[in-house]
Amino acid sequence: MSPRDEIPALTKGQDGEGSVQVHQDASMKIEGAKVFSIYGKGGIGKSTTSSNLSVAFSKLGKRVLQIGCDPKHDSTFTLTGHLQPTVIDILKEVDFHSEELRAEDFVTEGFNGVMCVEAGGPPAGTGCGGYVVGQTVKLLKQHHLLEETDVVIFDVLGDVVCGGFAAPLQHADRAVIVTANDFDSIYAMNRIIAAVQAKSANYKVRLAGCIANRSRDTDEVDRFCDVVGFRRIAHMPDIDAIRRSRLKKKTLFEMDDEEDIVRARAEYIRLAETLYAGTEPLAPAPMEDRAIFELLGFD
Repeated sequence: MSPRDEIPALTKGQDGEGSVQVHQDASMKIEGAKVFSIYGKGGIGKSTTSSNLSVAFSKLGKRVLQIGCDPKHDSTFTLTGHLQPTVIDILKEVDFHSEELRAEDFVTEGFNGVMCVEAGGPPAGTGCGGYVVGQTVKLLKQHHLLEETDVVIFDVLGDVVCGGFAAPLQHADRAVIVTANDFDSIYAMNRIIAAVQAKSANYKVRLAGCIANRSRDTDEVDRFCDVVGFRRIAHMPDIDAIRRSRLKKKTLFEMDDEEDIVRARAEYIRLAETLYAGTEPLAPAPMEDRAIFELLGFD
């Protein structure tokens, strides 16, 4: 059986006005854990943010599971020190007979006990990312791996907000957007806001806010947030230590205690505390393309 054979179809309007999207089975609902989906422009640092945030939650004594949702399967390599095989590749090896798999076949324990899964993606042009997310959650539930988890983090590919890559929003309590203080990142954030707002009509997911990443300043991010009714909940400055940590296949929490690193760790811990305590559900109004160009575009 191929991934395409199991993708259920939706009729127009079932999952957001005018949308045709992959809909996860209600029995696959994640219960008990707080679930966060991390989105943002491609290359903006979502995986670095997700991995450091996962460790921050674990430092607070929480049991954490990070799920990478990208065919590159590099979301968790700073937590484990290596690239893990993907769920979809492992399922292929057993001809999609998931009952033949053990938990250790697709879950790896990373730094400070963070459990790591790489969902991966379907072969190019042959399937939908929503199927992969659904199969990953199904496997985790079959092996009872969600029952003793406090926090689940979905690290989601780029700013492609089609039905497949929006699938983690069907499981999430809060969506968090990673952005930089530049036009392209904020433009992508505006699109992601629109996608989350569409999903929130039928699912519990709400927006928590944005993280300004790799940015010395936050003035453009803050200006956009003020206009649309959004909120910046953290700021990770553009420091070389973050780049070096990625090259060393480590999180910031494993690096030497340099001043910049200590400050960045403290910001991640503060963010984890904020998210776990619960954030106000935000309902920003995304801008039309012309309006966002006028607000932030070039003269």
